[in-house]
Amino acid sequence: MKQKKVKAISSAEFDQKFDQGVDISPYVDFDQAIIVKRVNVDFPDWMIKRLDREAAKLNISRQAVIKMWISDRLSHPPRAA
Repeated sequence: MKQKKVKAISSAEFDQKFDQGVDISPYVDFDQAIIVKRVNVDFPDWMIKRLDREAAKLNISRQAVIKMWISDRLSHPPRAA
């Protein structure tokens, strides 16, 4: 499979082209794209309150706290006994 060569431009040039409605696909490496999927999770009220307190303390969103904590846990799984 032949790899597509991605044209290199500055982020300012990229933003300008995007804002102007120019096709930016030649400047994007789709092989490196991160696929994001949406999930719904139900939490008890006490967890939401604690998440909101932590988010306020860190000045970030509740969603950012959840993502940060899950990412940290998945990056450093507990060791098997």
